[in-house]
Amino acid sequence: MKHICSITAICLLLAACEPSIKISSDYDKTADFGQYKTFALYRFVDNQGYISDLNKRRIADAVRNEMVNKGFALKDSSTADLLVNAVAIIAEKRDVTAYTNYYGYGGYYRPYAWGPGYGGAYGTTTYSVDEYKQGTLMIDIVDAKNHQLVWQGVGEGRVDDQKDNSKREERIKDAIGKIMASFPPGAKTGSKK
Repeated sequence: MKHICSITAICLLLAACEPSIKISSDYDKTADFGQYKTFALYRFVDNQGYISDLNKRRIADAVRNEMVNKGFALKDSSTADLLVNAVAIIAEKRDVTAYTNYYGYGGYYRPYAWGPGYGGAYGTTTYSVDEYKQGTLMIDIVDAKNHQLVWQGVGEGRVDDQKDNSKREERIKDAIGKIMASFPPGAKTGSKK
């Protein structure tokens, strides 16, 4: 339960307007996106098992709504032009920061403590360790006929514990919208045509 609460669908962090959030996309430049009219939700991959079934459903609903809003029709996976799936990855990360005070007691501008540790004996280094979870949510869009990836959107950022779950659904919708904003390539934002 701790993992489910702390991870809370990577989308929660991706929806925040922090500069540390990175959203990117890439696509097959030879693909003719005008030929695609239908889609099916293919699968959701959560390798660590951190995302609850409720949040998986919220992510699937948000992806479905984005595709429909862009003009694509939902079909069965056996007849759809595109297969859409999501992949969630959580990694434990650690940042180590070091600060060295070479100037001893008085600091750089005080004459009684000048130079590296005032004679080299008083330099001190302080280390700070920050452990956190790095979350990545990838949305893959695959050509159903040849099973080739034609578009991928990625959202990456720091996953923080979320105590307030009242706006979870809105955060997920917002994050999926940001990740899928550039799909299909060359289309105006928010619509297929």
